[in-house]
Amino acid sequence: MPFSGAPDSFTSSCCWCPAPLRVLCSVSEDLGCRRGEFSRKHYGSVELLISSDADGAIQRAGRFRVENGSSDENTEYTPGTWHRTDVHLENPEYYTRWYFKYFLGKVHQNYIGTDAEKNPFFLSVVLSDQNNQRVPQYHSILWRKTGTQKICLPYSPTKTLSVKSILSAMSLEKFEKSPREIFHPEIQKDLLVLEEQEGSVNFKFGVLYAKDGQLTDDEMFSNDDTTGTCSIYTVYQGHEIMFHVSTMLPYSRENKQQVERKRHIGNDIVTIVFQEGEESSPAFKPSMIRSHFTHIFALVRYNKQNDSYRLKIFSEESVPLFGPPLPSPPVFTNHQEFRDFLLVKLINGEKATLETPTFSQKRQRTLDMLIRSLYQDLMPDLHKVNNMLNRRSFSDVLPESPKSTRKKEEARQAEFVRLGQALKLKTTVKGDTPATLATTSFCKKEPWESQSFCSNFPHEVVCADSWGQSLLVSTDAGILLIDDGQPSVQVFDKTLQIKQMHVLEALDLLIARTDKGKDSRLLVFRLSAVQKDIETKQMIRSKYDCRENKLERTKGCHLYAVNTHHGSELRIVVAIRNKLLLITKKYNPCNSVTSSSLLSLPESPVDEFQYIREICLSDPPVVMTLVDGPTGDSDNMICVAYRHQFDLVNESTGESYRLHHVEANKVNFVAAIDVYEDGEAGLLLCYNYVCQYRKVYPFNGGSPFIQSSAYDFHFSWNQVPYAVVCAFPYILAFTTDSIEIRLVVNGNLVHTAVVPELQLVASRSDIYFKATAAVRGSSHSSSKEMSSRSSPQTPTAYEMAECPLSSSEGEIPGKNLYKIPLSNLVGRSIERPLKSPLTPKVITTPTSSGVTSLPVTHSLSLSRMEIKEIASRTRKELLGLLDEPIPKMEGAQKQKKAPRRQSDPKQGAVRSTSSDRLISTSFESFSESRHLSTSSDPDTVANREESSPSSYPFHLTSLYDEDIIDLK
Repeated sequence: MPFSGAPDSFTSSCCWCPAPLRVLCSVSEDLGCRRGEFSRKHYGSVELLISSDADGAIQRAGRFRVENGSSDENTEYTPGTWHRTDVHLENPEYYTRWYFKYFLGKVHQNYIGTDAEKNPFFLSVVLSDQNNQRVPQYHSILWRKTGTQKICLPYSPTKTLSVKSILSAMSLEKFEKSPREIFHPEIQKDLLVLEEQEGSVNFKFGVLYAKDGQLTDDEMFSNDDTTGTCSIYTVYQGHEIMFHVSTMLPYSRENKQQVERKRHIGNDIVTIVFQEGEESSPAFKPSMIRSHFTHIFALVRYNKQNDSYRLKIFSEESVPLFGPPLPSPPVFTNHQEFRDFLLVKLINGEKATLETPTFSQKRQRTLDMLIRSLYQDLMPDLHKVNNMLNRRSFSDVLPESPKSTRKKEEARQAEFVRLGQALKLKTTVKGDTPATLATTSFCKKEPWESQSFCSNFPHEVVCADSWGQSLLVSTDAGILLIDDGQPSVQVFDKTLQIKQMHVLEALDLLIARTDKGKDSRLLVFRLSAVQKDIETKQMIRSKYDCRENKLERTKGCHLYAVNTHHGSELRIVVAIRNKLLLITKKYNPCNSVTSSSLLSLPESPVDEFQYIREICLSDPPVVMTLVDGPTGDSDNMICVAYRHQFDLVNESTGESYRLHHVEANKVNFVAAIDVYEDGEAGLLLCYNYVCQYRKVYPFNGGSPFIQSSAYDFHFSWNQVPYAVVCAFPYILAFTTDSIEIRLVVNGNLVHTAVVPELQLVASRSDIYFKATAAVRGSSHSSSKEMSSRSSPQTPTAYEMAECPLSSSEGEIPGKNLYKIPLSNLVGRSIERPLKSPLTPKVITTPTSSGVTSLPVTHSLSLSRMEIKEIASRTRKELLGLLDEPIPKMEGAQKQKKAPRRQSDPKQGAVRSTSSDRLISTSFESFSESRHLSTSSDPDTVANREESSPSSYPFHLTSLYDEDIIDLK
């Protein structure tokens, strides 16, 4: 078990490493490699369920996945012990209904063609601004009988995008008939119909009342011999939901089977069964219900003693996994929480059911019929269209029409847009529109919410890794150590160019790959020595001071990998062209550094390592990952990617085995991530738009047993990522301008954040990234303040800004560093056993007479602690809590007096006209505004914050017309 308690004391010889740490590796290393717990057992297990009548005769049987929160149904439950799981709508229509959102009612291009198998297809392409964030992108939809495929492609003003390249990115490269452009405005109506085949945005759920002891559906459907006059209806996150309640449907005394009731509920995909009686009484089984259509049953029991609900989910075996997983125990005392959880679970369940063969085959037949019918209607008319437009339809996607036909084209586009907007309005009035962000946002803290870590970071980042609560960053100006709210510290000068690094805190090691080409080397440092240089400020090391830190045989290396799985000895694999060098650490008595072990270590960290063997590959690897075997004895493996394949290489024998072959002309390898599901090794292979999971089984003394398995799965991203990060239950894809967040267990999309000029900085522990503006859902409070202010398990009562904050025209936007805490994503608190290498400043409270020595300027040289101190004293003065006011600062900038606005005295609004007070109080008001806001309307929050800069709260003063500040 990982070390869970904070250290009480630290050794004098190594102040940054806790003496009590005696585990195999630190918690941050442990969770950093495993990224939380990846296990499909949280989603239940498949069981054979048999129902019988009162005489014990078997009626029906079926295989269902049973979700019971990993707890016994009869286990006593203590109120207040509910373990929260994150509740998300999966594949929300706002992100998946692309044609309605990005295309309909806007100028776009549509194409028709047939593939090599003579199957017709349609392609829609639009150049759009990504959520109004000044990030132009091509959105493309490929319509085929097997379903729709959606991808985003970057826009370049100097390079046109060809239709052929779009189809090639969608793995469609051979055609029976080349694509031709469709000019009819009515095509929008037909494509909207095709998109609606993905499933309705509204839902119908059955509700069946079962009395205690009832064992047949005839008994359940005959309860309460009444016929209702109305139905139960609700709207949840923009989805209309109608409930078919059995006791409110038509009742017949003559018909014992109650066909009228079964006609509605029996044709619902999802049914809620409310069962009376004690929990020890015979429980409901889905095999009791005769229906070929209902795939999911939600069994609900109510406990009057503690006013709680217990939930149990039955899913037909063919239904893919869907979330959220039930908490353990699956008991809810908060009724609103239970309502949210149940509705999200049922909506996700119905969407998942549409992917079963029963429904997917029907959808495929319908799509095939619609596409072929539309193809036959359009093909005769395509030959009558202007030849020039037909020729360019296969070559380029043009944002503007050719000049020779501009007038005619403009008239056609105007009619095209008019008809599309009319269709959009009609769809909205019918209630079939996808839910917008305005209806899906909650006043809660999302797990992926980012926190501002460093504002206006001026350097180009090469690579980085976390060190305690700090960040060690390789930049164009050298190697810097950055801590939230403190000035950066130079560790190495710019003569040392680090391209790849690992900070191994528990082993007191820093591993780095420096320079490039033939001069590239692997260096190892002791963190304690680096820490000592920082504390004493003796020297800033250069490249020439690191000669003794070079590992032998590593000259010319272009890549390296280390194992980070808990409980294993440190292994390093270094790639030098097509050769792999295996290097291990000599001294691994406990894989952690203590005061006693430090004394036994050799003087040079280089002497701690030993060369083991060399392995030759056919090509230089592009991606490399170490996979720990279950025993660690001759069964450790190396996953390498090169050419068009992923291979597994046995560390002991050097034998390679084909893991996966990529069927594509061009391959962009992204990552191979080692995951351990319930202790068994697996790999997430990421390339192009695809992420594929393959389980690896050891066989015959370490040789991997590789074959297709029911555990394997794959999914596709909407945009090609350059980095992929696992933080279970999530997997995050980083592109040049967005973060796409999905669930690992099924690949379903839960959120897409638009982040202009995004660069992932570090991700082995907490996730750090760089962007030009504040990201959606980012916090402008410091990460330390946020971590102490609220638990990652507790939703907060404020709404985050939905849009990045853009800079003023003519102003160059600064780049900021943001942090997503790993503890928020994995849903647990991480107790870090290691302190930050930087010692926080101690700010003493100044007396009133000495306040003048703290000048307030627009400079960013003040620390956050100093800024907070100034803001605190200013607030006290405004509220009359100080004996004497703060004298006006010398050199303070004069500011034009802002017009007065009447304010409600109940709100405690206070105004200040002096520039120094406005700066100070504006900062504090900004940092507290998230907690003061109670509005759930994201547009209100976004409008309130869209004019504020992302670089630093100090600049708020120049953007507010009124200086009314809420100090409640």
